[in-house]
Amino acid sequence: MATSRQHAHQQAVTRTRERRHRLANEAARLMAESGIRDYRLAKRKAAQRLGIHDDASLPRNREIEDALRQYHRLFGDGAAQASRLQQQREAALRALEFFAPFQPRLIGAALEGHVDAHSAVCLHLHSDDPQQVAAFLQEHRIPAESSMRRLRLDRSRQRDVDVWLFSAEECAFDLTVLPLAALRQAPLSSVDERPMARASAAQLRHLLGAGTDLADEDGLPPIPPPRR
Repeated sequence: MATSRQHAHQQAVTRTRERRHRLANEAARLMAESGIRDYRLAKRKAAQRLGIHDDASLPRNREIEDALRQYHRLFGDGAAQASRLQQQREAALRALEFFAPFQPRLIGAALEGHVDAHSAVCLHLHSDDPQQVAAFLQEHRIPAESSMRRLRLDRSRQRDVDVWLFSAEECAFDLTVLPLAALRQAPLSSVDERPMARASAAQLRHLLGAGTDLADEDGLPPIPPPRR
């Protein structure tokens, strides 16, 4: 009897693992092809498509992220992805210089190296007065769209923060405004719940292989006025 129960339990574990794998792959496909960036939404849509409604079968964000990278390796155009990554990193560097008053940091796909056609250049700006960022955008006639986003500052604290979205240099930009204290430790990633990877302008120059010549320049040209 015990052996039968163990066998049934093992079969249930195997089925759950298989469903998690299927859901992770389907969620990754939806994110890659539809531009969904919300893991929870991708999970829900994948579950609806596959007819799986068992909460225990829902994959972790890390599993979806791994499946998404695998999807890009299998189905992506390597040359196009490399060109897009270079374009986004160069645009990100100019944006980091442009938003220098707010001690910006690059995060996300452009930093981690797995951009797709839907990826935005994501920056963290730092100010204890979010209206300073709004005024800066207005001063430079950047028609940005405002939004809010909830981030986990650490294991015990969450915070709703201002977000600004606009387009420039054929790239979408996503600016999150954080308090100055967040410079000491980045918010936690929704993928692995660790502090987000981020890069300053100097670190991005190094990543681009620009060397000291570019780092020694007086300044980069500002990003062109964005298009609506």
